[in-house]
Amino acid sequence: MESHLILERIAALIHQSVRDDAARHGLQSIHVQILGYLARANRYSDMPIAVAEYLGITRGTVSQSLKVLEDKGLIRRRPDPRHGRRVHLELTAAGRSILEHGWSGRLQAALAAQESAQHGLGDALRELLRGLQQANRQRPFGICHQCAHFLVEADGHRCGLTGEALHDEQTQKICREWTQPDSRAA
Repeated sequence: MESHLILERIAALIHQSVRDDAARHGLQSIHVQILGYLARANRYSDMPIAVAEYLGITRGTVSQSLKVLEDKGLIRRRPDPRHGRRVHLELTAAGRSILEHGWSGRLQAALAAQESAQHGLGDALRELLRGLQQANRQRPFGICHQCAHFLVEADGHRCGLTGEALHDEQTQKICREWTQPDSRAA
């Protein structure tokens, strides 16, 4: 089977899994996708605008979806103490429980079963993702500790872009400010 057909079929199976998870909890697919994103987003990325950018949806759709998730007790809003109107979103215990046995875990299990192919597969998928994001003019997003701005210091980690200290947990999460490291510097 051609690679593009395989990827298309994988995407369809993931989409079906997300729909099944959503239906099981009386939600729409986009709601489960938002919960999944927020579970992996760091403090620079857990805002409504970042949700819209990451999922490629309108601010209106995000706003309506966040209201549904908040009304169901799956997320809560928390004001940013440094920025007046900025709001951060976080999952509640109920929101996290929806994700515990969801599609993402099943995908991780399927990938773990292919351990021998994982390294090369990960690299190839990252390159494919990068190309698609560039073609669609989307922010790249990425894991904090893999960013060009990530700094290791004697007393911990720091974001070179914001100058702020980073807790270990934050360095493992998705960041909307992520920048591809310069491979020539390595």
